[in-house]
Amino acid sequence: MKKHFTIAIDGPAAAGKGTIARAIAAHFGFAHLDTGMLYRAVGVKTLELGRGTIDPVTARDVATNLSQDDLERDDLRSQMASRAASRVATDPGVRAALLEFQHKFARRDGGAVLDGRDIGTVICPDADVKFFVTASDTVRAQRRYAELIGKGVDTTLDRVANDLAQRDARDASRDAAPMVAATDAHLLDTTELDIDAAVANAVAVINKRIEQGRI
Repeated sequence: MKKHFTIAIDGPAAAGKGTIARAIAAHFGFAHLDTGMLYRAVGVKTLELGRGTIDPVTARDVATNLSQDDLERDDLRSQMASRAASRVATDPGVRAALLEFQHKFARRDGGAVLDGRDIGTVICPDADVKFFVTASDTVRAQRRYAELIGKGVDTTLDRVANDLAQRDARDASRDAAPMVAATDAHLLDTTELDIDAAVANAVAVINKRIEQGRI
């Protein structure tokens, strides 16, 4: 296997891409980056500095100076952080500021797995292996609802479904790096596929590439 080995995993929220990415990274001993956390951290900090509003100039400054402490906040999995991330991610200046960070991570020695919404199309178009993880809107809403209820968040299934629908629309229609599957990405539909089976399928694809000597 070559020194720099990159796996790109994209897909909408609650499809299972993060869980699959972490499992693949653990299986092959690669480093893992949830790129969505970068945008969540920028969004949350921008909201704080703007006292509840998102100012593009502030967001770009936060993205340029993002620290490790910002990425380790306890509230980055909240619905508020999710909505803020989707908003700042539409700003080309924010995306440009975070691009080099992601490029360096992808080129690290020993292999890297990155998951997000534009990894295979924008961040790592030359990734060795690409996946697009998806699931039905209903299943994704049910998963996210169960996750939030398990954390004690006061919400409803309808509210969660609406939040996901709005985020999907913003991510797919934004001018800067819209969420689309790369033409050479392998599709993993987890609507009726459990995570273990999805990971096994992904590992098989990666091993096949390795055995064929194509990477």
